[in-house]
Amino acid sequence: MASVRNILFLPFRRTNAVSMSTAIKQYISTKYDQHPDMFKKDLETIDYMRTHAVNSIEAHVSGLSKVTLYAAQLVWMGGKFPIDVRMPGLTRTTESQNNLRFELANILFNLAALYTQLAVSLNRSTSDGLKSACNYFCHAAGVIAHLKDTIIPDLRTTPPEDMDTMTLESIQQLLLAQAQECFWSKAVKDGLKDSLIAKLAAKVCDLYDQAAEYGTKSDIISTDWIHHMTAKHHHFAAAAQYRASLDCLDKRRYGEEVARLRDSLVCVNEALKESRWINKIVLGDLNGLKARVVEDLKRAEKDNDIIYLNLVPPKTELKTLDRAGMATARVPQEVLDPFSALDGKGTYSQPLFARLVPYAVHVAVSIYDERKERLVNTQVIDELEAMTNRLRDLLQSLNLPGSLQALEKPLGLPPSLRTHAEEIRQQDGLHKLRRSMREIENLKKNDAAMYKEGVDLLRNEAAEDERAKARHGTERWTRQPSEQAADKLYAQVNEIDGYLKSAASSDDLVKTKLKECESAIQVLEGTDRDLEAYVPSSRKANLTPEIERAADILRSRLSEVNKLEHRRRSKVQELRNKVKKDDINGAILTETARFEREYPMQKIEPANFENLFEERLEQYNEDREMVTQEAENQSHLKASIQRANADFTKARSGDSSTKEREQALQRLENAYFKYKEIVSNLNTGRKFYNDLAPIVTRFTDGCRNFAYQRRVEAGQMETDLSTALSNLNLNIQDQKERHALRSHYTMQQPQPPPVLQQSTQPTSTPEQTTIAAPTPTRAPQPEAGVWNPTQGIKFGAGAAAAPGSTPLQQGQQYQGNVHNPTYPNANVRAPGQWDVSHGVRFG
Repeated sequence: MASVRNILFLPFRRTNAVSMSTAIKQYISTKYDQHPDMFKKDLETIDYMRTHAVNSIEAHVSGLSKVTLYAAQLVWMGGKFPIDVRMPGLTRTTESQNNLRFELANILFNLAALYTQLAVSLNRSTSDGLKSACNYFCHAAGVIAHLKDTIIPDLRTTPPEDMDTMTLESIQQLLLAQAQECFWSKAVKDGLKDSLIAKLAAKVCDLYDQAAEYGTKSDIISTDWIHHMTAKHHHFAAAAQYRASLDCLDKRRYGEEVARLRDSLVCVNEALKESRWINKIVLGDLNGLKARVVEDLKRAEKDNDIIYLNLVPPKTELKTLDRAGMATARVPQEVLDPFSALDGKGTYSQPLFARLVPYAVHVAVSIYDERKERLVNTQVIDELEAMTNRLRDLLQSLNLPGSLQALEKPLGLPPSLRTHAEEIRQQDGLHKLRRSMREIENLKKNDAAMYKEGVDLLRNEAAEDERAKARHGTERWTRQPSEQAADKLYAQVNEIDGYLKSAASSDDLVKTKLKECESAIQVLEGTDRDLEAYVPSSRKANLTPEIERAADILRSRLSEVNKLEHRRRSKVQELRNKVKKDDINGAILTETARFEREYPMQKIEPANFENLFEERLEQYNEDREMVTQEAENQSHLKASIQRANADFTKARSGDSSTKEREQALQRLENAYFKYKEIVSNLNTGRKFYNDLAPIVTRFTDGCRNFAYQRRVEAGQMETDLSTALSNLNLNIQDQKERHALRSHYTMQQPQPPPVLQQSTQPTSTPEQTTIAAPTPTRAPQPEAGVWNPTQGIKFGAGAAAAPGSTPLQQGQQYQGNVHNPTYPNANVRAPGQWDVSHGVRFG
C-alpha cells in the first residue's frame, strides 16, 4: 500500500515473464485427443493478453479493459482446463503456484489496484473528481470482496500469505472508508447541511476503525497503514462531532454544542498521538481541524457562560450520531459476469480454446459408453444367451434332437450334423481354440506384469516414507502416509487384483469345458467318414401312426426352438447396431456449453452429466421389456417341448433299436453347441484383457508419477528440515515483534518496570507479591589478599556502602539493570574500580 496526499492506493503485484502457451500446449498434447496446433492462434493470443494485462502498470482507464478481458478469459479457461495446470502466477514476492485460480486471483488484485490508482490520480479538488474517485474506490472494494468470497475459496490450495481473510477484509474496509471520505468531501464542497455531513463523517470513522481492527489481526498489513487508519478513525470522529456542534449552534442547543466541541477536541488529540507515523498532509489536516475546534470551543464556552447559561451535558448523555453510508462494494459487471466481456465483438473478446473439448467430456463419454455396454450386455444380451443356454440344456437332458434324428434317419448322417461339422472345419476347430487360449494367456501375463510393476512402485515408495519417518520422527515428518496420499491408487490395487483373479477363474472354467468335449469336437472337425464311423447305424424302425404323430409334434417344437434362436440372434445384432449408432458426443457438448455459460467458475466434472445419461439410457427400456417377453415365451415353449417329448417317448416305449445312435448323435450335437460357447467365452476373455490393459497402464503410470512426486517432496522436506533450526530464531523474533505491535495497536499501555527492593526478610504480603521481582543476590566477600573476578581490578581501597543505608539510597548501584538482577552492580563503577568503558585516566 502506498500513499498519495491523504489517501492510500494499492500497488501492482509483479510477475516474471511466463509463457502460458507452453504449459497449455503441453497439457493439451498429453490429456486431450486434439492436436495443440489446432489452437495455435489461441495460444499466441493468451500470451499476448497476459503480457499486456500484467504490464498495465500505469493509472489509465485503457488498462481496465486489458485486465478484465484477460480475467474473463481465465474464467472461461477454467472450464476447459483443470485449475492445477502447471503455470506460475503473478506474485509480489517470490511465491508462485501452478494454479489457474492463483493467476486469476493475482489479476483481480491488480484490477483492484488499478481502480485505486485511478482514484488517486484524479483531481479531487472538484466535485466531479471526488464523485469519480468514490466510484473507483467502490469498484476496487467490490473486486476485493469478489476475490475474498469467490476466488480464494475456490483456490483449492493454501492462499498466499498476503491474501488471507483478515488482510483482504482490512483492505476492503479501507477502500470503502476512502470512498466514503470522497463522498464526505463532496458534501462539504457542495455546502450540504451540517447534520448530513456529520452522519457521513461518522460512517467514515466506523469504516476506518474496522479497517484498523482487521489490520491488527493480519500478519501482512504494515504498521504505517494501521497508524494511518487509526489517525483517520479519530480524525473523522472529531469531524463528525464538530459538524454536529455546528448543527447544534443553528438549532440553539448551546450546551450540547460545547459538549460536542469538547469531545471533538479529545478525538483530535487522540489522532495527533499518531503524528510520528502519519504523513504531513494528514497531520496538516488534523492541525487545521484542531485549530478550528479550539477556536469555536473558546467562543462557545464564553457565549454559554455569559449569555445562554445552558447546562453542558456529559458525553454519556449525548445522543449517538446517526450514520449515512454512501459507499458500497460494487463488483464490476465484467468481473461478476465475465462472459459478458467475451461477446465476440472485439479482437480479444472471442472465447479462447472454444473448440477444445474439456477432458471431463471425454471421461463422460467413456462413462456413458461403459454404462451403455454394461446395460445392454448384462440386462439384454447376456439374459437372452442365458435363456437360450437353459433351453439347450433342456433339449440335452431330453436327448433331443438326437432321438428324433436317429428315428428319422437310421442310416448315414443327418443334414444338420453335416452342417455343424462343416462349420467347425472352416473355423479350424481345436487349433483355433488352442491358439486363442495362447493369445489370451500372453495378454494375461502382460497385464499381470504391468500390474505388478505398479504395486512394486507403491510398496517401495511406502518403505522409503517409513524409513524417512523413522529417521526424522513423526513430529517433523508430518506428510500423509502413502495409503492416504494415494488412496485412489491403493483402492485400484485391490480392484485390479480382483479383476485378475476373477478372470483366472473364468479361464480355468473354459479349459475344463474344452477338456470335457475335446474328443467329440475332434470327431466333428474330421472327415465325413470319421463321422459315419463314430455314429452307428440302426435298423429301420417300424413307425406306427401314433409314433409319426408324436414325432411330427416334437419336430414342430424343435423347429420353434430354431426359429426362436434365429430371432434372438437377429435382435442381438440389431441391438449391437443400435448401441454402435448411439453417439452421445453431440448431446454432451451441448450440455457442456450450457454448463460453461451458467457456471463459469465451476470445473466441469463427469457427474454433471448424470441426468443426461439417465435420459439417454431410457431408450433401452424397450429392449429390457423384450427380454421379459422372451422369458415368458420360452417358458411356454419349454412346457410344450416337455409334453411333446413325453408323448414321443411313450409312443416309442420298448423300442431300443436306435439307442446307441441316439446317444452318439446327441454327443456330437452337444459338442457343437459347447464349441460355440467356448468360442464366445474366448472372445469375451480376449476383450476383457484388451480392455484391462489401458486400465493397468494408467494405474502403473499413476504409481510412477506418484512415486516421483513423493520422492521430490521428500527431498524438499529434508532440505526444509535441515534449514529449520537456522530459521527458528528468526521466526521467533518476528513473532515477538508482531505481538508487540498488536499490543500497541489495541491501545495497551506498557507497564513501568517494577522497582527492585532488597530486603533481608523473604516474606511479603499478598499485595506485594502481585508483581514478583527477582531478589538481587549479594556477591560473596572474598578472602583477604585473594582476588575476586566478579569485582574487577581495583586500584586503591574500595568504597563500601554505608551501614544502614536503605535500598532506595542504594538504588543508583543497580539502576537500569532490571534485566540482569543477579549482577546488580555489573554496570556501575565503584570508587577505585577500573571501568574499561572509561579508558585509562591519569591525574
